[in-house]
Amino acid sequence: MIRAITIEREFGCGASEIASLVASRLGWSLWDERLTQEIARLTETTPGAVEQREWRADPVTHRIFRDFLRGAFEGGLPPTDRLHLLDARRIAAVSEAAVKTAFSSGPSVIVGRGAQLFLRNRKDVFHVFLYASRDHKIRRLIAKGATQDDAVKQIDTTDKARAAFVRRHLGLKWPELHLYHAMFNTDIGESSTATMLLECVHEFEKSR
Repeated sequence: MIRAITIEREFGCGASEIASLVASRLGWSLWDERLTQEIARLTETTPGAVEQREWRADPVTHRIFRDFLRGAFEGGLPPTDRLHLLDARRIAAVSEAAVKTAFSSGPSVIVGRGAQLFLRNRKDVFHVFLYASRDHKIRRLIAKGATQDDAVKQIDTTDKARAAFVRRHLGLKWPELHLYHAMFNTDIGESSTATMLLECVHEFEKSR
């Protein structure tokens, strides 16, 4: 019996919307913004403080951590005045603790935050990676209110920063392909991607 689905993703590919569709169709809990709130709790911050500081210029290490934790364009993460208290080991521990809280809460769809790594040895978790073409991701961010320049900058830098964090502090490539059971190009649309993902989950369950 599958107890959780983890969704790792390229920034801007629509993963939050797809995760919401999957969770709704299954009747499972969605841990996306909720997971950000748990990370904020563990680092003694608030969602309000998160939103106020999200787009401010940070030192390189803090930017890398920010991009690693960011769940979606609308998402939040711990403000930088708390990040200076966290070394790489603490960052990983906070993220892992939040993911395991999500997993232990019941059937869940968990978005990002290293869940595919922290739950990699679980046989009852299905791991997915979502990606999209650069043009598709840029169009999505513009449709959500970003300027052309900001959308291009975010698409061209966020995943590079995330990959750098994972390589530097976790000793892995990003994405580490062997961690995933399936990968989907979200250019086909959010609903179609959610449908295909769920079909793969059902087939995976039948093979257990």
